[in-house]
Amino acid sequence: MCGGAGTRLWPASRPSRPKQFLSLTGSRSLFQDTVSRVVPLVQTGGELIVVAGVAHRHWIAEQLDELGVTARILLEPDGRGSAAAMAAAAIRIHALDPDGIAAFVASDHHIPDHAAFRAALIQAVDGARDGRIVTLGVRPTSPSEAYGYIKPAGRGLSAVEAFVEKPDAPTAARHIENGYLWNSGNFIAAARTLIAEMQALAPEVERAARAAVPTDPGAFRQTLTEAFLAAPDISIDYAVMEKTRLASVLEVDFAWSDLGAWDAIFAAGTGNSGDHVLEDSSDCLIRAAEGTLVAAVGVSNLAIIVEADAVLVCDLSRAQAVKPLVDTLRSRAPRHLDFPTAPPEALAPGGRRFADWLRLRALPTWSTLGQTGNGLFVEALSLDGRDTGRPHRARVQARQIFVYAEAGRLGWIGPWQRIVSTALARIQADYLRDDGLSRTLISASGAALDDTPRLYDQAFVLLALATVHAAGHEDAALEDTAVRLREALLRQVLPNGGFAEAGDHPYQANAHMHLLEACLAWESAGGDPGWSTLADDLVALALDAFIAPDGGFLREFFRADWTPAEGEDGTLVEPGHQFEWAWLLTRYGQGRGDARALTAASDLYAAGRRGVTDRPEIVIDALNADGSVRSRQARLWPQTEWLKAALILAETAEPDTRAILLEDAATALRALWLYLTPDGLWHDKHLPGGGFVPEPAPASSLYHIMAGFQQLAASWPALVSNGGAPLSLD
Repeated sequence: MCGGAGTRLWPASRPSRPKQFLSLTGSRSLFQDTVSRVVPLVQTGGELIVVAGVAHRHWIAEQLDELGVTARILLEPDGRGSAAAMAAAAIRIHALDPDGIAAFVASDHHIPDHAAFRAALIQAVDGARDGRIVTLGVRPTSPSEAYGYIKPAGRGLSAVEAFVEKPDAPTAARHIENGYLWNSGNFIAAARTLIAEMQALAPEVERAARAAVPTDPGAFRQTLTEAFLAAPDISIDYAVMEKTRLASVLEVDFAWSDLGAWDAIFAAGTGNSGDHVLEDSSDCLIRAAEGTLVAAVGVSNLAIIVEADAVLVCDLSRAQAVKPLVDTLRSRAPRHLDFPTAPPEALAPGGRRFADWLRLRALPTWSTLGQTGNGLFVEALSLDGRDTGRPHRARVQARQIFVYAEAGRLGWIGPWQRIVSTALARIQADYLRDDGLSRTLISASGAALDDTPRLYDQAFVLLALATVHAAGHEDAALEDTAVRLREALLRQVLPNGGFAEAGDHPYQANAHMHLLEACLAWESAGGDPGWSTLADDLVALALDAFIAPDGGFLREFFRADWTPAEGEDGTLVEPGHQFEWAWLLTRYGQGRGDARALTAASDLYAAGRRGVTDRPEIVIDALNADGSVRSRQARLWPQTEWLKAALILAETAEPDTRAILLEDAATALRALWLYLTPDGLWHDKHLPGGGFVPEPAPASSLYHIMAGFQQLAASWPALVSNGGAPLSLD
C-alpha cells in the first residue's frame, strides 16, 4: 500500500515523490525494500499487488523494473484513506481467488529483519483462515508519541481489547507498562472476510470500491474508476478495526519503524547521504542534494536536508513540527510544496516539430546517404551516417518507396518523384519474378540471393505500388503489376481465406496485417473490387481466428487449423501489433460501417495499452496472454502504432474518451521522440534499464515513422485545437 502525502519528511518527500520512493535507509527505496521483503511469499503461486495513487505510477514502474519484479498494480484516481484502498485490493483479490488471503503491507516502513517479518505474516495467516482480521502489534522499545497503541487480550496471537490513538509521553509510558503494543498498520485477512466486514461496518467504502474496480481479469495495471471518489476518506482503523469483533493482534518483537519524521530516519542509523563535512559537530542527520556540499561547524542534534529548491534545518527533537511547517508553506511559499516540473509537450507543438524533423532531417538524409546511386535503398545507416553494406531486402525497398511517395503526397518539395522512379525500376527489374511475385533478397549488383516469395514482402510491394499510384506518379503499369501480384497470391489462398508464410512460422497474423493494409490502400486509391473482397476475407480471418474470443487481444502464431500455436509461441502478445490492428480495423470498420470490427478495434487498443510502461511511458515489445510481461525491451515501431491507433479512434470517440485518446496520442509522440536523433536517424531498441542498444538505424523504421505522421496529418484538422494551418511537409 503506497499512500502518503509527502509532508512529514519535507523537503525530500513531497506529493509527487513521497517517502516510500526515497532511499532513506540504504541504497534502495523503502518501497523496494518492502517488495524485496515480501516477494518470497508469492514465488510459489501468490500475487504481489501494489495499490497507489495514479500520480505515482511512474515511480512504481521504474522501481519494480530495477528489482526485476512483476506486480499487479491498482491505481487510485485520488487518495481516500487506507479503508478504500484495502477494500479495492480485497475485491480484486477475491476476483482472482475466492479463497485468497491478503497481507496488507505498508510500503514505507523500515524492518531490517525480513525473515522475521515474513515469519510473522505466515503465522498470522492461521488466524486469517479462521476468519480473523489480524494486525501486527510491535513490542515497544520506548514510550513513543508517534505511534498508536493496541491493547492485546493476551500474548502471541490474541484478540484485541482496545485501539488507542497517539498518546502523550506519560500516557505512552503507562501503556508500555500495561503490555500495550505499537500499532504497525499491517493487516492479514481473507479477502472475503474483509469484504464482509466492510459491507457491514463501512458500506459506503465497500460500494465505492466495488464500483471502481475494473472487471478486466487480464490487466496487470488497472486504474480505479471515478466511482472510487465516492468513498469516504477514512482509515481502516476507524472504518473497521475499532468496530469489528474479528480483530486480532499478533505480537512481534522485530525492529520496526514507520520512519514518520526526520528523528526516526536518524535513529535508523543509515539516513545520511550526499557530500557533507562536519567539524566539531555530533548527532546530525545530513542529506545533501546532488552537486551540493553541506558544511557545518559546532552544531549537534540537527537535521539538515538540502534539495535543489529548499533547505530544512531542524532540531531533531522538533522533527514532528515539520508537518505544521509545511502547512505554513501553503500560504507563504506554495511553489516549494512539490518539485517543479515542466509540462509535457502537447500534441500540436509536438506534431509541428515532427513535421520539421521529417522535412529537414530524415527525408533528406535517407534520400542521399540512404539511397545508392543505382536506386537501391540501404538496409541501415550507422549513427554517423554510413551504409552498413548489408544485402537488400524487398520489404525495405518497398517501405522506402511508400515513405517517399507519401512524402510527395503530403507536400515535400524534395526530389521524391526521382527517388521513387529509380527505386521502382529496381523493384520491377530485380525483385519481381516471372510469376509476378517478389523475391526476398538481392545483392548490391542485383543478383538474387533469396528467391523466396514471402507473404510479408508481397504485402509491402503492394502497399508501395498503391501509395505511388495515390501520389499521382505517372506509371500506367502500376495497377496492372499490383493486380498480377495479387492474383498470384490468391492462387495460394488457404480454405479459410488465409495464407501460409515462408519460414518457421507459416501461420501468423503479422503478414496478413500488412496485406490488409495494402488492400485498404488500393481500395482508397480507386483500385478494382478485388481489393475490397480480399480485405473482407482478411478481416474475417482476424476476427474469427487471430483475436482471442475471451480476451479481446490478438495472438501472433497459430497451428495449421488456425488455433493458437503450442508453447510460448501461442501465448505471445505484442502490444505494438494490438495497436496496429486496432488502427486497421478502425479504418475498415469506419469505411464499411462494421460494428464488429470497430468493437474489436477498441478491445485491441485496450490490450495494447497494457503494454505501456510508466517510466518512461513507452510501449514494450511483448506480453504473455495472461497480461504479464515477457520482454521489457521497447522498440521504436510500437510507439508509432500507438500514435496511429489513438488518433484514428479519437476521431469518432465521445468527448471524454476523445480527450483520453488525444492525451495518449501526445504521450505516444513524446515516446517516439525518445528514439529520434537531431540529424534524421534513430535508435531502435530501448533497454529496460534505460538507454539504447548501440547499433545502426534500420531503414525499415522510416515506414513506421512516416505512417505515424501520415495519420497525424489526416487527423489534424478534426482533432488538434488551435493547430493552425494543416499539417504537411511543404
